Amino acid sequence: MNAVDSSAQALASLLPDWLQQHARLSSAECQHILQIWQQQPGSSLPCLLLKLGTLSSADLSRALSELLQLPQLQPSQHPRQAVRETELSSTFLQHHRILPVAEDEQHITLAMTDPANELAAHSVALACQKSVRRLVIDDSILQQLYNQLYVPSQAHNASGDKTSDTTITSPLNADQLRDMASEAPIIQRVNQLLGQAVDQRASDIHIEPFEQQLSIRLRRDGILHSVAPPPARIAMAMVSRIKIMAQLDIAERRLPQDGRINIRIGGVPLDIRVSTVPCVHGETVVMRLLRRDGLVSSFDQLGLRPEQQHQLEQLLHQANGLIVVSGPTGSGKTTTLYTALQQLNRPERKIITVEDPVEYRLEGINQIQVRSDIGLTFASALRTIVRQDPDTIMVGEMRDHETAEICVQSALTGHLVLSTLHTNQAAGCLTRLLEMGVADYLLTSTLLAAVGQRLVRRLCHHCAEAFTPDQEQFNHIHQHGHIQQCRSLKTENLTADNLKPHNHTEHQSQIDYPSPTIQLYRARGCQHCNHTGYQGRIVIMEILPITPKIQQLILQQADAHQLQQAAVAEGMRTLYADGCRRVLNGETTLDEILRVTRE
Repeated sequence: MNAVDSSAQALASLLPDWLQQHARLSSAECQHILQIWQQQPGSSLPCLLLKLGTLSSADLSRALSELLQLPQLQPSQHPRQAVRETELSSTFLQHHRILPVAEDEQHITLAMTDPANELAAHSVALACQKSVRRLVIDDSILQQLYNQLYVPSQAHNASGDKTSDTTITSPLNADQLRDMASEAPIIQRVNQLLGQAVDQRASDIHIEPFEQQLSIRLRRDGILHSVAPPPARIAMAMVSRIKIMAQLDIAERRLPQDGRINIRIGGVPLDIRVSTVPCVHGETVVMRLLRRDGLVSSFDQLGLRPEQQHQLEQLLHQANGLIVVSGPTGSGKTTTLYTALQQLNRPERKIITVEDPVEYRLEGINQIQVRSDIGLTFASALRTIVRQDPDTIMVGEMRDHETAEICVQSALTGHLVLSTLHTNQAAGCLTRLLEMGVADYLLTSTLLAAVGQRLVRRLCHHCAEAFTPDQEQFNHIHQHGHIQQCRSLKTENLTADNLKPHNHTEHQSQIDYPSPTIQLYRARGCQHCNHTGYQGRIVIMEILPITPKIQQLILQQADAHQLQQAAVAEGMRTLYADGCRRVLNGETTLDEILRVTRE
């Protein structure tokens, strides 16, 4: 269908089939959506789909592009200044979700969330006395561009002088804050921010007020990226809106608060953990986005190598003992434990977890949320659940002597216990537990293994660029990556087609290839990866089994360095060595490995 001849009714006839195929909606659900749309004369069907959360803005723009045979707006086409700002009011553009992006002598090009909006296109054509060309635009990108091109001038005109800042920061009561947060533009801003985060698969949203600006950043694949911020004057209103959604006290701005939001954005069900902390210029908010459909169910999905999967599965088959996973915050420890629990989750096993907070709800597993304010701590919960006859216990984190001691006692009395610690290396878990007061003879009797892990960004297979390493890089990889043990090293075996994880086996040859025969890959950036060069993350891991030699060193009060050396001598592959193997296999870059393993 030609874009100029398209209409809202024509689009309504095309969308249901697409929704059933891609959004997995039933025919009845599609008909219900169409009925709602028909009851709102003059409304936009694509905008209704966004409001209902049926599709993400990225999926919607893709659908419209396919159905209407219109191109999508590319980053190179983003305007640097407003087009026809005097003839086309920003209010009109915002209402119809359109943005002029270019013009020539005969045409004006419009980026449109709903390209079937004939009324808006015709109005622009009349105002500019030019014919209209249409492009499809992701609604979240449209809002970013709108903020860059129009909002700064509006904010300046609205404030005029510094008195407006005084009214923003002056004390407001709960009713005033609630009124501000209930205004349609504020609700729309927050919803668009959440939609943008979902579209970009962000794990966290950071909202930080400063004296002259409001900073908003999204954490994607472990790295924070700034997004176009709204005016600083609406910071308090946005924070209040988020606090209302999280059922927090909006009048309390002097103390930290924690809450939770259950919501569906763009067809994606989300559990959002909200944390607010007072700062000099207001309240800073961090939202952790947990996708209910994003829970990993197998070690293979985590990207573990076959030998690592085999090691972990053997440990989980033990009837009792303690397994500890270590790493800094954000290294995927909880995800690894959840994956392990799902491997164990069978009708004949009773599994109980004690967490702070409970990140994902797991069917068939009893999960307990720690509440220190009423005395339900890790230790008190553990003392109770051992009377519940569990087979497996998962403790979110061993934070103190009492919790660690009960975990060890539980492992000693016939339970399989999984937990986490904040240490840099697997060997550090052993010394940390000893420092926490766990007796060395108990530790050697119960601890099965310590696991250290990090998350590294995976190279985008659409744009990764091959290169031959220089001698220094080659020597570095050769020293730490055990080149002779990796297959797929020659240039002809490392192509852009095999950048996804592969199940590599140990190579028995001890031949060291000269530098020119090795081909590595580096990040470049394209539209598929938001121009970062990386897309998604994989785990690098070291598994330290408690062998008789390690037990002997623990009883001798050996330090972490000695334990690490002994484990390596017995065949443990360190985090860095596992990372170098990932580099050789074309999955990530040396810079990325250095970033996450540097101590």
